[in-house]
Amino acid sequence: MKLLLVAILIIIVNLPFGMWAAREKLFSLKWFLAIHIPIPIIVSFRFLFEIGFELYTYPIFIVAFFLGQYTGKRIGKAGMKRIKNSGKE
Repeated sequence: MKLLLVAILIIIVNLPFGMWAAREKLFSLKWFLAIHIPIPIIVSFRFLFEIGFELYTYPIFIVAFFLGQYTGKRIGKAGMKRIKNSGKE
């Protein structure tokens, strides 16, 4: 149960960082920060929820991390597209 809760928290934490990464140039410093700043937060979840660093947790958390980043990026790009289109009216 704790594992699922932490995976959901990882997705939620990564949403705004994915949105931020969507606005930045690929491989720029800001993009790099948007991808890597959530990592210490995720490690702190491991300690806070006493999950540890068991091997079976890595695939679950990696998928959750990239799912949050990807979803945030999609939301960010959709928002940028909406802003662009609203200026054309």
